[in-house]
Amino acid sequence: MKQPVGLTEEELRDAFAYAIEKTRANIPTFSGGWYPAPASVGNVYPRIPNNEWTSGFWNGMLWLAYLQTKDEAFRTAAENTLADYRKRLDERIATNTHDLGFLYILSAKAQYLITGNEEAKDTVLLAADLLMERYHPKAGIIQAWGNLDDPAQRGRIIIDCLMNLPLLFWATEITEDQLYRLAALSHLDRTRETIIREDDTTFHTFYFDTKSGKPLRGTTHQGYSDGSCWARGQAWGIYGLALAYGYTGDPGCLTDAKRLANYFLDHLPEDGVCYWDLIFTQGSEERDSSAATIAVQGLHLLASHLDDDSDRQRYAHQADLILSSLVRGYTTRTVPESNGILLHAVYHKPNGIGVDECNIWGDYFYMEALGMKLHSAMTFW
Repeated sequence: MKQPVGLTEEELRDAFAYAIEKTRANIPTFSGGWYPAPASVGNVYPRIPNNEWTSGFWNGMLWLAYLQTKDEAFRTAAENTLADYRKRLDERIATNTHDLGFLYILSAKAQYLITGNEEAKDTVLLAADLLMERYHPKAGIIQAWGNLDDPAQRGRIIIDCLMNLPLLFWATEITEDQLYRLAALSHLDRTRETIIREDDTTFHTFYFDTKSGKPLRGTTHQGYSDGSCWARGQAWGIYGLALAYGYTGDPGCLTDAKRLANYFLDHLPEDGVCYWDLIFTQGSEERDSSAATIAVQGLHLLASHLDDDSDRQRYAHQADLILSSLVRGYTTRTVPESNGILLHAVYHKPNGIGVDECNIWGDYFYMEALGMKLHSAMTFW
């Protein structure tokens, strides 16, 4: 990878300020029960109700902006959504998904951590209970999508779920009920056993027989092919395994996170911002800035867990270089009509959804990365 020059503190502060002001400008559009769609259309996010797996990223952006500025406008906008999230659980609106972690860690949990609101805490625990309903004890996995008896989805896990397991680990910390933690540990182990391949790449998705517990087959859903390495999945793996180490202390999580990180870093184009699938390292395929910024956070967290100076310094340094490319070449400063922050992301290339657009999780993790660089404490996981 050609080495870009790292960011100055002035550049970091300016980049964070730009992201915060974009978030502020979006509050009138995304209030009153409205949220940004997962991906922009023509670099502008449409507004949708709280029925997608991505709504929580908007809340996370509001809370990050509040922590940085202490401006009550951000806190009020975030707090006003709690009823939406409680209603979503009570009425089970689009809750047949493992993504309850993405939804409730960045909304209700963030609110509880910052404000101490007990209703927010109770809402997080209700989300953890709902996630536990997706646990198949024989297979030891949390089903990713769909009804538990849907033959097309039954026994399916995806690598993204590593980012949802903190919901269960935290529920045990709060309630002292070990069942949440045991389910998370089992899913973590099964993911490491099956989704991570011998060549240090990852399947996007893997199927299990829920009656026997037998691993069946690995496939892709959003990658180039079953045998390729979907970039955002690899990034979820790096960050998710580093988070898992923080909750478990299992050194195997660090070993596997390093394997995934090394492969990711070895398959980047010159500016360090990955293509949407790591099978591509040059050419005209689309980049995925959202995968890049997830990887930045995963690499930084991984580095913070390591005692080995060479690995620690390498991962932190490479994360800084990727972030510098994003700040200098991938933001919407060049597209003033956009209400997003990061350009050139890819949601679902095979289905042609959100290709070369802003993706709301990319915007969130970009803000998280900038906040962590400036303050070393802006995360809710």
